[in-house]
Amino acid sequence: MWYVAVAAGSFRRYATYRVATVAGVFTNTVFGFIVAYTYIALWDARPHLGGYDQAQALTFVWTAQALLAASSLMAGGGLDELQERIRTGDIAVDLYRPADLQVWWLSADLGRAALQLIGRGVVPMAVGALVFPLALPADPATWGWFLVSVTLGVVVSFALRYLVALASFWLLDGTGLALISGLACLFFSGMVLPLRVFPGGFGEVAQLLPWAAILQVPVDVLVGARGGGALLRGLAFQAVWGAVLLALGRLVQSAATRKVVVHGG
Repeated sequence: MWYVAVAAGSFRRYATYRVATVAGVFTNTVFGFIVAYTYIALWDARPHLGGYDQAQALTFVWTAQALLAASSLMAGGGLDELQERIRTGDIAVDLYRPADLQVWWLSADLGRAALQLIGRGVVPMAVGALVFPLALPADPATWGWFLVSVTLGVVVSFALRYLVALASFWLLDGTGLALISGLACLFFSGMVLPLRVFPGGFGEVAQLLPWAAILQVPVDVLVGARGGGALLRGLAFQAVWGAVLLALGRLVQSAATRKVVVHGG
């Protein structure tokens, strides 16, 4: 219940930024239109590119806009605050709390993601569905699996961003690394272009990287590109990357904690 309260508090905290949420909805919707018409031109020239028809490609566009903030596809999320606390030394207060540092921030990030999914995800998706022919499923079970996949994707995203934030213990200012991480996420998650479109071995490797678990897999679940065994393999892929990256985060956290103790933080 302790961590549930942290998640709920994070949800309420981000819910107070109503103007920022409205601005985010407007921005996501505008970019959705820009990218959608680009995809229409591309899929008119190359039908069934990457195995998607045009409706599935357009669904990819609007799902990506709906998940942009929730899955922190441009990095940051709530963990830029953690980076700043490490830089200023306020992290010492966090380490004295009777709670696990990683689970605390994971809970806060899940609360943030839930608010962003509702506040900045529903409206752009609804607008896209009203204007374009999207390949949205009629089966409620598919929507359920999609939400499970989105949750796993958020965990993978958190685990990656947590590692970047912890690097500030050694870099002192992790802004540069965060920018690099954000660019890698945008490209290798499929935000720029679905990973299925990438040619040959490069595309195959890109779909095995952890960023693919953040966006590519959830969208494939929603548009029906993953069903049956492929659906289970996709969810397992996300779960394995989440577990591996969280475990790596704990190792780095342990090393960072010893560094703080050595330096008297």
